[in-house]
Amino acid sequence: MKFNYQARTREGQIQTGVIEASSREAAILLLQKYGLYVTFLEVTKVPFYAKKIEIFQRISSKDVVVFSRQLAIMFKSNVPVVEALQTLSEQTKNRNFKEKILKIAEKVEGGTPLSASLASDPKIFSPFYTNMVKSGEASGKLSEVLGYLADHLEREYNFYSKVISAMIYPVFVFFVFLSILTLMIVFVIPQLSQILGETGQELPRLTKLVIGLSSFLRRWWWVFILFLLGLGISAFKFLRNKEGKKIVDKLFLKLPLFGEFFKKIYLSRLAENLSTLISSGLPIVRALEITGEIVGNDTYKTIILKTLDGVKRGEPMSLIFLRYSEFFPPLFIQMTVVGERTGQLDSALMNIVNFYQKDVERTLDSFISLLEPTLIIGLGAIVAGLVMSILLPIYRIGMF
Repeated sequence: MKFNYQARTREGQIQTGVIEASSREAAILLLQKYGLYVTFLEVTKVPFYAKKIEIFQRISSKDVVVFSRQLAIMFKSNVPVVEALQTLSEQTKNRNFKEKILKIAEKVEGGTPLSASLASDPKIFSPFYTNMVKSGEASGKLSEVLGYLADHLEREYNFYSKVISAMIYPVFVFFVFLSILTLMIVFVIPQLSQILGETGQELPRLTKLVIGLSSFLRRWWWVFILFLLGLGISAFKFLRNKEGKKIVDKLFLKLPLFGEFFKKIYLSRLAENLSTLISSGLPIVRALEITGEIVGNDTYKTIILKTLDGVKRGEPMSLIFLRYSEFFPPLFIQMTVVGERTGQLDSALMNIVNFYQKDVERTLDSFISLLEPTLIIGLGAIVAGLVMSILLPIYRIGMF
């Protein structure tokens, strides 16, 4: 937030201006740092029309990726932590994120380690993130660890951006079709039913079905909306429930055609998180513990926790994965064996990541290339059915 201030210099000169800080106390400390003695300080009043709506100030994954990369570069250039954070806060456009960075800078300046300061915002900086930073602090290789972290976040962001981008066109086509269908049901079909009713002729079954559906939706649309709303809320509560999430996660991995695709995504995420954590110097036990929390699938989380227990007893990780061959293909297990034997588990896991991410991208491209014509044909068939329901009775009228 911004503050208007009035202060005196050591020479007694009055100075006024505006300063940005996360709190009143932080603003006073910052001014004192510049040798100013504050005599007046108030929050800058912003007109209501100039205020930014908080919903548009959400901190996105892209914001965190950019922050991590810039912080890594500044650390590599030997810029002090507090100065680096203050510089990043100044050039961050997202006001919400700017305030968060300023608060982190204040905590670090007050003697709190960077990892603990970042951990105070778990919604922005995950346990994975903070533990990476903590390992860098412990090993004295914070600049290198931040580089690994930035690379990891960029790979993950780019991968999921590709997945989302690939789905934009099919979703757009579906919503265009839904809009056309709604217009036909609300405006075209009612006019048609009125005209055909005046003729007194027997209507084809298809036409009766379409007119009946149109009449039902126009009269009971609110029931349909409530049903969809109730279904959405029930699904949301079911997914938030621990048992419900277990069922859905297991179902995702067993879906025909899609099951293998989801397995590759989770295996890629598992391998990359493990590789990045091990590269940063974390012990394998701690790396497995963190990966289990962020892998995103309850089935894989359970397996990782069992692997964690086995590793504590001295068992090789690859041997435990072998017991769950349904979820870990031979390639994954073999690469893990090679990594354990050579002592380069992080490199072996990163090779797995590169392979699976490329495989997932190829599968996704093939799926989208098949989905587009399938979607167009399917939607075209529905539209053709609606057109036929309109043309059939009109054709019969023309016959007589």
